[in-house]
Amino acid sequence: MHAITIPEPGGPEALVWAEVPDPQPGEGEVLVEVAASAVNRADIMQRQGFYDPPPGASPYPGLECSGRVAALGPGVSGWAVGDEVCALLAGGGYAEKVVVPAGQLLPVPQGVDVKGAAALPEVVCTVWSNVFMVAHLRPGETLLVHGGSSGIGTMAIQLAKAVGAKVAVTAGSKEKLERCAELGADVLINYREQDFVAEVKEATGGAGADVILDNMGAKYLDRNVQALAVNGRLAIIGMQGGRKGELNIGTLLAKRAAVSATSLRARPLEEKAAIVAAVREHVWPLFGGGHVRPVVDREMPMSEAAEGHRVVEESGHIGKVLLVAP
Repeated sequence: MHAITIPEPGGPEALVWAEVPDPQPGEGEVLVEVAASAVNRADIMQRQGFYDPPPGASPYPGLECSGRVAALGPGVSGWAVGDEVCALLAGGGYAEKVVVPAGQLLPVPQGVDVKGAAALPEVVCTVWSNVFMVAHLRPGETLLVHGGSSGIGTMAIQLAKAVGAKVAVTAGSKEKLERCAELGADVLINYREQDFVAEVKEATGGAGADVILDNMGAKYLDRNVQALAVNGRLAIIGMQGGRKGELNIGTLLAKRAAVSATSLRARPLEEKAAIVAAVREHVWPLFGGGHVRPVVDREMPMSEAAEGHRVVEESGHIGKVLLVAP
């Protein structure tokens, strides 16, 4: 088969479409013939040499994919060769075939084609696990999403609205904010021109956000705590704004607030399987009802993954950029 390899870390040109050995499914694993994968920030970090795959994972980038079951490893039940699926991966999505633990496999949801399903596993599992399983967003509460036009952001807007929450988003352009509004966002904040703390306070009558989903990390840490409501929950999922920041414990105590930080890729298989099962139970039915849909900015051949990385690094996209296998 062919896969995107990274002979040496570097810029987008470091991605090389090369012939590699076919993977073989082991105990409890499924071999998927890949239809498409999607570009995530973690893939870019891996290409740059900053985010190695977990031990035992595929060395090729790609944290999600869609396709068809090609073979079943020993001990796998509930799936059949030919099933259309999408999958949460620890790596290997940028390839013509990939091996997946059966617990990280999902059927293609109703109303979504097999290629479009590649835009779902990583973002849905990230949003559901952080916003709902950890931060426990409830109907009537306010969620602030940083990077509302990203793949994570566009999914967070839709899922929060589906449960009856109010959604505020930050984004860097009028066009991106308009797309967020189309998905249901109630409060639109241009972070280049507006102070998100002040805007969230105004939109909530001074209360603040009950839950904040943050991809920035250090840069926004203090202001996120300022923007939280009493009993608010800050969920940090990225470090685009740096790794180290100061936290005002006094403010946190006064608000009885909580800060959590999670990653998905390196979690134990049983934890990933539990998240995937929760997503299948709670989120997948929303697709059939038209409440949620994948947001895809563009598709391109997987062999041109370098261009996909350039688009995402420049934030020139809304939703997901898909890499389509031959």
